[in-house]
Amino acid sequence: MAQNEIQTVSGGNDKVFLTLSILSALGGAVAFQVLSKEDFFIRLGVVLLGVVLAVALFVVSQTGKRFIAFAKDSVNESKRVVWPTRKEAVQMTGIVFGFVLIMAIYLLVVDKTLEWVFYDLILGWTQ
Repeated sequence: MAQNEIQTVSGGNDKVFLTLSILSALGGAVAFQVLSKEDFFIRLGVVLLGVVLAVALFVVSQTGKRFIAFAKDSVNESKRVVWPTRKEAVQMTGIVFGFVLIMAIYLLVVDKTLEWVFYDLILGWTQ
């Protein structure tokens, strides 16, 4: 069962892992720019190395472990969702389109009525 408490980064090791993770990702991006005269594949390898290292450091942190547990819970929860049948989905879509059409007509009538009241009756402008 999920806890309803707000959880933050608490342990010193966790902060170190997260900081190193962020620095690894940024280091890969900076190295990509610094190595601008090198071959593209070398630069790409440096970026990928930085991203892989950042992900690995994040996964071993407590925050990463909580994120993975949350993702697994989300997947399990989405498997329990009861999706509408095709017929129900088509009916609901038709109702939405019908409502939008009715509202568009209503707003057109209100707009033209206000235009007529302000421009023709009050100001006396003709277009």
